[in-house]
Amino acid sequence: MKTQWENFLQNLGEWHGSFTKISAQGDIVEDTPSILILESLDDQNKTVRLTLRRFTSSGDNSQPKVNELVREYQTFGKDTMFFEDGAFSQGSIQISPISVNGAEFSFINQNRRLRLVELFNQDGSFKTLTLIREKRAGTNALENPILTVDALLGKWHGEGITIYSDLRTPDVYPTQMELKIENTGRLFQQITFGNTNQKTITSTARIEGSILHFDQGSQPVKVLLLPDGASATLPIKVELRKPVFFEAGWLIKPDLRQRLIRTYNEKGEWVSLTLVNEHKIN
Repeated sequence: MKTQWENFLQNLGEWHGSFTKISAQGDIVEDTPSILILESLDDQNKTVRLTLRRFTSSGDNSQPKVNELVREYQTFGKDTMFFEDGAFSQGSIQISPISVNGAEFSFINQNRRLRLVELFNQDGSFKTLTLIREKRAGTNALENPILTVDALLGKWHGEGITIYSDLRTPDVYPTQMELKIENTGRLFQQITFGNTNQKTITSTARIEGSILHFDQGSQPVKVLLLPDGASATLPIKVELRKPVFFEAGWLIKPDLRQRLIRTYNEKGEWVSLTLVNEHKIN
């Protein structure tokens, strides 16, 4: 098994894209072009420099303002975990009433990356959602269409990998998901996962354009269907002393989707991070 640092190195390169602010209703508020460079500073890849440039329009025909951030890394804190393909999540270790809570999710596939940052205010209400779409410099990697309900319908089979904040041995297990429209017009979703002790979660959602409202059960959430095949699962409210999860998805191809899920227990402690790779079978 690769080390966390080796997994991170899958992201090295120069990435051109944009930071897109998304409203709670899924509308694009602002789009800022960006260049992100992750470069090794030595032959052994022991130190990596991150340079992020964002180009903000000044509203006239003059040159855009460049905001630059430079950081160097030799290791990562406990709040960040990577998978072998380079996918990762960074976020709150502890849900707190005195700080902003949330998570960043990052997917990588060949010459494309897709990242989502979901943040919530101290009172648990929605703060910001940022969609970051990137491609390697010098490539012609294409962006995916906006995600639709129709693109998700069907049966999906795959594999889940769960890594834990306490660094215990990861779990690997099969997953199944079925999505279909009921006679009532609601979206039916059934997810089954696990090895010997399989668990099944069934839920339904009210469809409102590009928003899926899973408004029943103990953890109501809404799912925003976004550009580039992305989806963001947002708690209606982050509440103290209640379990919560943040989730992002990426439809890489019509029959290939990845999801990242960051889970917290009733004490607000970050427990695990799960990557699901799933293929549509019909």
